[in-house]
Amino acid sequence: MQLFYNPRLDNSASQFVFSPEESNHIVKVLRKKVGDILMITNGKGYIFEASIIRADTKKCKAQITSTTKKHRQMYWFHLVVAPTKSNERFEWFLEKATEIGVDEITPILCDHSERKIVKQERMEKVLQSAMKQSMQAYLPKLNPIMSFKEFIEQERGGLLFIAHCDEDEKLELKRRVAPDKDVTILIGPEGDFSRTEIESAYEKGFLPVSLGQNRLRTETAAIVACTTVNLINNG
Repeated sequence: MQLFYNPRLDNSASQFVFSPEESNHIVKVLRKKVGDILMITNGKGYIFEASIIRADTKKCKAQITSTTKKHRQMYWFHLVVAPTKSNERFEWFLEKATEIGVDEITPILCDHSERKIVKQERMEKVLQSAMKQSMQAYLPKLNPIMSFKEFIEQERGGLLFIAHCDEDEKLELKRRVAPDKDVTILIGPEGDFSRTEIESAYEKGFLPVSLGQNRLRTETAAIVACTTVNLINNG
């Protein structure tokens, strides 16, 4: 079953008209007809089951037949990641993190960052596609890119971690994470965080963690962190 996405839907909706692009895909590509069932999410926790009542390639219309509210997990997981030099690798990270499970993503500019620009609209589409592919009801929140300094000055609670390559004493992330606790993890650029950034994070309560013995690419480190947090909470 394919999942469609529309953020305008709410639990009071009774009918829904798809965009011309989606209508063409449903009727012409998927060959759906009147009476066929479609699944739609608004990315805010609701899954709508709908029956096609008008199979038009430009204006496909469906009747909402049932609405289900999916509850979030008990914790909030925030990944803070420096964009990779390769756009494709960062998009891969966004896709896989969404599939595995993440609530919020913040791209940050660091002292050693090689990429300074993130195309917000393009990244949002990657998240939407991954959410639909993995049949999830919640779309991760993607914040605009900001500087490391701007981010670190913000007050936040929960468990705070920074993964870096300096030879500081660290515990493995899996030994730091606790079930049902909010988690924020900082992942640096390919050149790692600067020492100044590491010290700033420590001052704000971030604890150093290890993601294993091997040195990992930025996007790989982020996925390892994502997988670890989800295994501790759902394993």
